[in-house]
Amino acid sequence: MPREFSRPDRVAQQIQKEVAVILQREVRDPRLSLVTVSAVEVTRDLAYAKVFVTFLDDSEDAVKASLEALEEHVSYVRHLLAKAMRLRAVPELRFHYDGSLREGLRMTELATKAVKDDKQKAEASGRTLVDDAEQEKEGE
Repeated sequence: MPREFSRPDRVAQQIQKEVAVILQREVRDPRLSLVTVSAVEVTRDLAYAKVFVTFLDDSEDAVKASLEALEEHVSYVRHLLAKAMRLRAVPELRFHYDGSLREGLRMTELATKAVKDDKQKAEASGRTLVDDAEQEKEGE
């Protein structure tokens, strides 16, 4: 029976938990207020870890400043990570902004706008979207 998670996946989960705690409790930098570790990807040889982060203030300037702050503290975070984890070699950490939340919100807004536009077009033509759906069922 194959394993459910590979070693890099398990290490990535542990790194995500530990880095989140370290950033919250140990790193004292006002540029890093309310940082969230959303995901971690570890290479198969456990040499590198991409740490994906999000920030409460997601304006471009704030994100840039926060990523610079993370890069300044990366060696300290890695040192504390080495103390917290039982690994022969702690992966080199690389911080990346996770824009998937922002992209998801944008896609939701686009879908909502498309539905609203469809309703307006249907009302302008004197039909409703429900009538159109019923006609499609009858035509089957």
